Amino acid sequence: MSGPGLVIFDNDGVLVDSERLANGILAELLTEAGLPYTFEETVRDFMGGSMASMRTKAEAKLGGPLPADLEDRYHERLFAGFAHLQPVPGVREVLDQLDAEGITYCLASSGTHRRIHTALTTVGFWDRFEGRIFSSEDVSHGKPAPDLFLHAAATMGVKPADCVVVEDSPLGVAAANSAGMKVFGFTAMTDPAKLTTATQVFNNMADLPRLIHEA
Repeated sequence: MSGPGLVIFDNDGVLVDSERLANGILAELLTEAGLPYTFEETVRDFMGGSMASMRTKAEAKLGGPLPADLEDRYHERLFAGFAHLQPVPGVREVLDQLDAEGITYCLASSGTHRRIHTALTTVGFWDRFEGRIFSSEDVSHGKPAPDLFLHAAATMGVKPADCVVVEDSPLGVAAANSAGMKVFGFTAMTDPAKLTTATQVFNNMADLPRLIHEA
């Protein structure tokens, strides 16, 4: 059997098809708060980062504080939309193959544990990842810092050099590179030009098992 010691999946946009919903809601809320944002601009500036990093960046642009309840209202709208959440096409088959081949995998996301739990439960993936879930809430510095991926690898008992990361955001790719891990950039929603520092890019989940075996 070939393959890495550990495959680390991002969640939003890689396992669950939530990025369009999440970034649309964020654009609406920022605009309502007096900082006009389009969907495309939220993807550009915030995709892959934590809500804490979003607030820091947005308040710097706004020149003042965002509403204190913005995150609560964001998650309220997001979880309502999660009722119709679906897995990213093809990822269920990838997980099935990794399970069949005995390749260990986990999840490391900028989302909160509550968000991850809600999303995975909705799409039926919770049992696949329970006990192997890592959130930006677990570390001092989220993506693009390497802390989250290094924490996941250390907890799973795998050296960073033996890990591969599956990411769809520039922040996530940067974090994986800083952690000394190979990273495959998923371009189904992201401009491939923004993921050029990834080890390799791909836009079809059916290609991922081959990339993992070649890692």
